[in-house]
Amino acid sequence: QVQLVESGGGLVQAGGSLRLSCAASGRTNISLMMGWFRQAPGKEREFVAAITWRGTGTSYNDSVKGRFTISRDNAKNTLYLQMNSLKPEDTAVYYCAARTRATAVVVTTSSGFDYWGQGTQVIVSS
Repeated sequence: QVQLVESGGGLVQAGGSLRLSCAASGRTNISLMMGWFRQAPGKEREFVAAITWRGTGTSYNDSVKGRFTISRDNAKNTLYLQMNSLKPEDTAVYYCAARTRATAVVVTTSSGFDYWGQGTQVIVSS
């Protein structure tokens, strides 16, 4: 089992920045691909970004490329999402996810992840 706890959400004006964190505990001694997803009210959960165990591979949703950066610190069992130039359309609950199954590619679908955090709310005002 892997437990994930997100933090860092909040209210920010458009153009501002936030950094989300996701602390992992439990079976963190296994290679975990990790990712961020988000869900806005009335919409389906969508992929935001993902990163491989060693951090050598990343993938981003086109809507956040150039504005968001995913990173991880395996020594601290923590995943990050630096969000810059935030837009009102970035408003959503952001979820951290972890995948324990081995894969050769960066996974970008929610079904590809095995564990989920409870989410952290991000609100971007215009």
